[in-house]
Amino acid sequence: MPKIFFSIFFISHIGLAQIKVLDSITKYPVSYATVSFGNGNGIFADDEGKFVFTKKIYPDIDSLFISALGFKQLNLSTENLPHVLLMQPQADELEQVTVSTKLNRKFKEETLKPYLDDDYYHCWLPTIESEIAVFFPKTSTTDQKLTSVIFPIALESKDWKKRKRSNSDKKTFSTLFKAQFYTNNKGLPGKTLTYETIVFRATEKNGDAYTLHLEDYDIYIPQDGFFVSLQVMGYTDKAGKLLPNKKYKDIKTKNGIVKIPTNFRPLLPFTDDIETKNTFIKRVFINGNNWVKFDKGNGFKSSLLDQELYNYGIGITFKTFKDE
Repeated sequence: MPKIFFSIFFISHIGLAQIKVLDSITKYPVSYATVSFGNGNGIFADDEGKFVFTKKIYPDIDSLFISALGFKQLNLSTENLPHVLLMQPQADELEQVTVSTKLNRKFKEETLKPYLDDDYYHCWLPTIESEIAVFFPKTSTTDQKLTSVIFPIALESKDWKKRKRSNSDKKTFSTLFKAQFYTNNKGLPGKTLTYETIVFRATEKNGDAYTLHLEDYDIYIPQDGFFVSLQVMGYTDKAGKLLPNKKYKDIKTKNGIVKIPTNFRPLLPFTDDIETKNTFIKRVFINGNNWVKFDKGNGFKSSLLDQELYNYGIGITFKTFKDE
């Protein structure tokens, strides 16, 4: 009953509470803008730049911080919040990368396989407050172009007793993710390698991994290596449209209301089969958020660390071009 009541309450306010984020010059939507509440929580706009906000849904939020790649951050009060927000474009300097204009260059395609695991207890539970990044070194002095990324996914059985059977029926989900690519800045994710907003929808039909094809994005691997990151944005409808569902549970405590981020399927399997610790985490809705290596002693409390599971085992394919 509480879930039904909340759904009716939430849907009834969508029409009045919908905010749209636009480019101040072109008036085009700013797709998937980040909407931070300033308290470590937040939400995302959808592909049309729309998000839902009302004081009845978020009574304790008095400020919003809107950010998107290529735009100046927008800070505003939630009092008398307009239905249209305009963001000013800002041409941030991208890291210089090697881009070849030669056609039909000879190359060798290589693959680093992902690490797959369907054990629930070996998995990261995704929330929209966290972004996960994995480092990959450059393996050649010649040009290398990223062609795809393989994100491991752990599927859950509908029947817990049959979870170890490969043919068991799996729980369904339809989840939108955002992938980003960063330079290596002294061992941490640095500048972005592309202004393109790259999102994809994963469902249980994708199996144990989702392959994101990147051939058309012309992402060349910098000399110091690069980071691939993954961030869950929320559930979608059957057409892949981001749903405006509330992404936090309000828990009453003696010190007031505490917001607990909702976990989203699919789960992300971690592994102990990688010798180095290549996985980094940050909380995306905190102003000035910083990347931290996923390791003991870095402020994380996780059963994954207790099991010595330090890495999210992303796989990649890339072309290594031959010198001519």
